[in-house]
Amino acid sequence: MHKGQLKSWKDDKGFGFIQSSELKQDTFIHISTLKAMSRKPKVGDFIYFDVEKQANGKSRAVNCRIEGVAAKAIQRHRPRVHKNTSAPKSKAILLIAVIAIGAFGYQRLGLSTATTPVQHTPNTVTPSGSLLNRAFSESNANFSCDGRQHCSQMTSRAEAEFFTKHCPNTKMDGDRDGIPCENDSRF
Repeated sequence: MHKGQLKSWKDDKGFGFIQSSELKQDTFIHISTLKAMSRKPKVGDFIYFDVEKQANGKSRAVNCRIEGVAAKAIQRHRPRVHKNTSAPKSKAILLIAVIAIGAFGYQRLGLSTATTPVQHTPNTVTPSGSLLNRAFSESNANFSCDGRQHCSQMTSRAEAEFFTKHCPNTKMDGDRDGIPCENDSRF
């Protein structure tokens, strides 16, 4: 390796010449041989270099570095790691699906924290002589408002009638004529 001083430099063209006491003639230097340096060379800089003979007989400086100037940090190109951006989306979709299934089941089963069971006590004012009235009143004593709202949740017409008369938010009398579950073939 040789050491020489930069004698001339043409910044617009990117080349210059190094004068070295170890060599007979000035050595050509191109900016491409100084790519690893943190700054461009200036006239008067001391440069360490190797000499390479070209096909035309001229010499050229290679493996160059400027004395006292730090080299750039080598940037190695790391392969890009592509993050799987669909994972958070799929987790969100899964969470929404679980919530939707839970809400559907909650609604379908008729569970509700807002409704409290209300026990119906038989009406003591009704005439006790009517056998039909007594039977209906006694059977109603077993029913309570427990949040059920649809005909498919009822086990008898008496239960449906009780829910329609005594429980809020029932959906069993579509035509509002006072007869619940008219189209239900089970009753």
